[in-house]
Order: sequence, then structure tokens, then C-alpha cells
Amino acid sequence: MLDTRVLARAYFTHERLVKHQIDSFNRFIDEGLQRVIDEQGVIELDIPDTYVELGRIKVGTPIIKEAEGTTMPLLPADARLRNLNYAAPIYLECTVYDEGKPLETEIVQIGMLPVMVKSKICNLNPSFIDAVLERARKVNNLQSLSYEEKLCIAGEDPYDPGGYFIINGTERALVTLEDLSPNKILLEREEKYGEMVELAKCFSQRAGYRALIVVERGRNNILEVTFPQLPKPIKFVTLMRALGVETDQEIVEMVSTNPEIMKYMLQNIEDSDVGSQEEAIEYIGKRVAPGQSREYRYQRAEQVLDQYFLPHLGTDKESRRAKAFFLARMAEAVFELYLGYKREDDKDHYANKRLKLAGDLMEEIFRVAFLRLIKDVKYQLERAKIRGRPLKMSTAVRSDVLTDRLMHPMATGNWVGGRTGVSQLIDRHNYISVISHLRRVVSPLSRSQPHFEARDLHPTQWGRICPSETPEGPNCGLVKNFAEYAEVSVGTDENEIKKVVFRLGVEPIRGE
Repeated sequence: MLDTRVLARAYFTHERLVKHQIDSFNRFIDEGLQRVIDEQGVIELDIPDTYVELGRIKVGTPIIKEAEGTTMPLLPADARLRNLNYAAPIYLECTVYDEGKPLETEIVQIGMLPVMVKSKICNLNPSFIDAVLERARKVNNLQSLSYEEKLCIAGEDPYDPGGYFIINGTERALVTLEDLSPNKILLEREEKYGEMVELAKCFSQRAGYRALIVVERGRNNILEVTFPQLPKPIKFVTLMRALGVETDQEIVEMVSTNPEIMKYMLQNIEDSDVGSQEEAIEYIGKRVAPGQSREYRYQRAEQVLDQYFLPHLGTDKESRRAKAFFLARMAEAVFELYLGYKREDDKDHYANKRLKLAGDLMEEIFRVAFLRLIKDVKYQLERAKIRGRPLKMSTAVRSDVLTDRLMHPMATGNWVGGRTGVSQLIDRHNYISVISHLRRVVSPLSRSQPHFEARDLHPTQWGRICPSETPEGPNCGLVKNFAEYAEVSVGTDENEIKKVVFRLGVEPIRGE
């Protein structure tokens, strides 16, 4: 039988313990950056037929520009000693179209990206550490040395796990954030008006935007829906008609064919005060743009339905039928909870949680920083056009716009969305404290409230979260650590899953 100590020694290598953070950052470099660029796609200018088409994005390796103008590879040890940012240049391929005519395609440096130590683009990576040491340390004939010896020449501890960033010479870790699962229906009961009310909630998330959609059973079993941009709740049937499900029969059957639930749905149909899609959109328009012209109200109502209601299902008119099915599913779940067919969802069950690792957190700030850069580029190009100058991306891009907006959150820990303490100074008391810090998981719940259930150990944390490593005091149970053998899995591409389920005979809602 294999000795468990042999297994433990083979498993607990310093690379493995922070593998989840390094893998997440590498995924951000491979997919996350390009995803943010593709979401944007084009920079539209306020000049007819003039726009910028965005192409591939590429990240270099960490460099330092010296005072005399030379560029040298930067090693983490030098960044610590000289209080520098360990960052690499980001290059973006752009084509400017001036009045419909494409100008030459340029590859522009748009800023500097903080680089995680020991990631695939770090200068300590085995594939290019030799070339870096030859230039930065003037050392030759490195082929005979082991990787550990090369690390020593680079000024690194061979046992240092990496998985952190160096900002202004200080080592900072991005702490894993635990949050409720997005795009999933969660059922709960709440006390309102002195009675228990059943709710179905869904945090719909798309490209950095997050909308909370709530369906609740109000008085007389009338369902009401709340979502962003709507000042007051709207009746379920009105929203269904606005999404294009006009007949009473179709609305009822879309929700459920259970006679008990159909009885309540008929009450909802009788209570409805709109009869067609046009009336329903008009009704929403009066709510979202009161006092405006009829055309504007109609246009605004359609925009609210497409952009802010269940955005994860799509933001075009073709997605409305899918949204109607999802909304009907939420309504059915509310009645199933009310009739006792279903139980409330457990928010502390680990299946209802998702973890945001370093790569996901970096994607959040990169998206915000890139949008700010686009605004600036748009302004610079429009100004150049007015003054009759040639439209060149290399002169329009001010790279410090993006760099500052990436470095500031990393240096202070103040993240987008008002979260604080996301980036933390690494605890270097000893080797174990470093490992512990890089495997920490933080809950976004308020520290000042009891949250007894959130602080408790949950059976589903078995093998995932350590049962004993948590601080005393107000953070108890809200700041946790991964269990020793825990590994973080990554989501699967939804298009692959769609292909599988359609092959198994599932009918698509629209022509997919």
C-alpha cells in the first residue's frame, strides 16, 4: 500500500498549493483579455462612417524602461528592491476607418498589465528565464544549471510559490471572493406586510453587468416582477405579454400544466389590465419614461426589456422568447414553493456558490479600465479629425489612462463595485502564512451583522473548505481557507453543453 507521506510529498509541491491562482491568471491572459476586447469590438465615433475596429490583443513579458531610454527585462527581485511595478506591456491591433475607408492596421501599446509571479508571462517562466538572466544579470552558460539554481541567480527563493503581484515594490495577493451563483433561480421566503411571501430570485450577469430579477407572490396570489430600471414592480402577465407571449392559454401553459398552479395563473390572467404586446410595452414605457413622447416611451421600454431584463439570455429582440420561458420557470417555482412541492434554496450550500479567483478579478478591473481608455481614445480621435490631423491610434492612445486604472485598485484593494480589501499585502511571517494567504476565501457579507448560518460550517464544505482555519472575532466563518487537497474547477463552455443537450433531444427555444 502506498505510504500517505509519499503521496503528500508528491502532491504538496510549492507550485501546486497556489496552482488555482496561477491557472486563473493564465486563463485571463489567454481568454479574458480577448473577451473584453470582443465585447467592445468597435469604437464608434460621433463622425459619420468613422470608427475603430479592434482586433487581437497580446501581452508581452515584464519590462522596465530606464531613465536613459533603454528597455530591459524586469525580474521580480529587482521590482521589490527598486519599488517598481512588475508589469508587462499590452499590445492591441486596431484599424481606423475614416469616412468608410480603412487606414493602415496598427499594433499599439495601450498600457501596462500587472503580472502574477510564476505565471506563463512571468520572466521566471522556465521557457525564457535563460534569455532574461543573460540580459538582466549578464550570466552566460546557464544550460548546465537546474531551474532552482537559475531562480537563485534571479534573486528568488526556489520554494516561493508565486501567485501574487508586485505593485510599487510590495507583494500583493488577490484574495479569492466567494459569491452567490449568477444566472440561477434561487427560491426563498420573506416576511412582508406581516405575512410570508414566496420569492424567486436570479442574479443575471453578462459582461460585467449584474441585474437582480425578482418574481414574488403578492396579495391574492398575483405575481409581480422587479428588475433594474423599473421604478415599481410590474405584473407578471403584463411582462409576459411585452415579451411577445400574447394569448392567455400560452401564458398559462408556459408556466405549468399542473391544475393547482393553473388555478392561480387564471387569477393572474383575470387581474391583468393589458391585452396585447403593444399595450404592454406602452404600459412599461409610461413607467420608465413618464412625460416623454409616445415614440420615445416605446423605444425606451424595448431597450429596458432587451438590455436590463435577464441580460444573460441575450440583449437583442430574438432573445425575448427565451426570456419569457425563463420568467415562466421562475413563476412556476414560486407557486411550487407556495404549494409545498419545493423547499427554499439553501444559500450556504456550496453548489449555490461561485469563486472569483485572481483572473476573474483582474478581468473586472481590466473591463472598467478599458472602457475608460475607449472614452479617451474617442475624444482624442474626434479632436484630431476636427483639427484636420491624420487619424492615428498611436497618437490617440495615452497608455497611462489604462495603466493607472489597473494599478490603483491593485495598490489600494478598492475594487470596482465598491468592494474593499480585494488586494492585500502578503503576510510574510513564515512560509505557511504565505501559503495560507494565497489560499484564502472571503465572503462579501457584512462583518457587523450576525449571519449565523453563513458563519457556520456547512456539510457541503467537506473537502473544499478547511473546517478549522478561520480567524477569531468578527471575521469568524466569513474568512475561510481552502482545504489541503482542494482544487478549483473551471466552468464549461455553454455552447458545448448546448450541443450535447440538443443531441439528446432537447428542443431549442429559438433557432439555435
